[in-house]
Amino acid sequence: MVINGRRWRATDPAIPEETAARLRKALMSARRDVGAALRAGDEVAEAQARRRVHAAKVALGERGTPWWEQTAEERRQRWESTMDL
Repeated sequence: MVINGRRWRATDPAIPEETAARLRKALMSARRDVGAALRAGDEVAEAQARRRVHAAKVALGERGTPWWEQTAEERRQRWESTMDL
């Protein structure tokens, strides 16, 4: 996706909607936890929350190996490997 001339990665369209919704919910929760940790000055909690943000974004295909360069099986494994988020 291109916004104002800058390319941004988008969520993998092959992710089943129910799974994508669960991953987005986990991402938003982790982002809220990052903010709470920053406000509290808790560096350990912040680091943990940032790891959860990263894991959710990788599962959604927004980070890591581009989803369009992966096989269908690799894509499925990517989002299924993070089912415990």
